[in-house]
Amino acid sequence: MSKLEDYLKQQNVDARRILAASHEIEALRPEDRVTRLAKRRVKGSDEAAKEAAKEAAARKPRSGRPLSRPTLDRALAGTSISGAAKTRVLRALNVVLGQKKKGEATLRDIF
Repeated sequence: MSKLEDYLKQQNVDARRILAASHEIEALRPEDRVTRLAKRRVKGSDEAAKEAAKEAAARKPRSGRPLSRPTLDRALAGTSISGAAKTRVLRALNVVLGQKKKGEATLRDIF
């Protein structure tokens, strides 16, 4: 039994809710695609167009990589996962805990 699994049982959170929350917060949206296009335009344009494109490129887009079921299964089993995957699990868990009006978790709490 892993720390994550213990924490989920303690907080009464279903793992399926974490997957759904991760997909909701990480999936690309049209405004993220506009930001990526603006970043590409900054590289190959003249100075006047760069200023307008820099404003759109300044926002940070979502990663576009939600948490997958096999990754969550590895995290629940206690095997090693990458740092980026740990962050995705933590971000999704904090969204679910926020919906339940509970305090946020930290990486040390779950891994």
